[in-house]
Amino acid sequence: MSDFWFYLKMGLTHVLDINAYDHVLFLIALTVPYTFKDWKRVLTLVTMFTLGHTLALILATYGVVSINASYVEFLIPITILITAVFNVFTAGKGARKEKLGLTFFVALFFGLIHGLGFSNFFRMNVSGKDSKLLPMLEFALGVEAAQVIIVLIVLILGFLFQSIFRFNKRDWIMVISSIVIGFVIPMIRGNWLW
Repeated sequence: MSDFWFYLKMGLTHVLDINAYDHVLFLIALTVPYTFKDWKRVLTLVTMFTLGHTLALILATYGVVSINASYVEFLIPITILITAVFNVFTAGKGARKEKLGLTFFVALFFGLIHGLGFSNFFRMNVSGKDSKLLPMLEFALGVEAAQVIIVLIVLILGFLFQSIFRFNKRDWIMVISSIVIGFVIPMIRGNWLW
């Protein structure tokens, strides 16, 4: 049981670590276009991201995939930038209503990239274990729980700013996405490949 709490806490810490805020930035950019009435859609997007993240950990831990860490560290902020820029260009264009569309596959793919960024650290923590799959699932549960916390915070802030402070939804999306872009540009420059 102590292993369960160890890996669950590791998943929570992975997302909520203030020094590794790239995950939080991605979740903010992913969530900001939505409101509480879209909770099923947002939860599905976040779960797709977690599935991608977990799949990348499984593939990397079992040695199926091996990618240069510098490429992954460059791609992670690129995924955040793409998501935030997409928000800026689509803010105020109406609700995103497609069923299982491009957005879900993008969340899954971006989850793969983010999961590869954590795979070396995770692999070190499960080395020597007979079963690596159970710790990965426990870790994924912690990641998902932390992501739901971030999503709830973003949705609550969106509700407060749009309802109480009368922020226009388009302006809310534009401002928050622009702030995310402002944070992610130095991350890209710090991990520049060329």
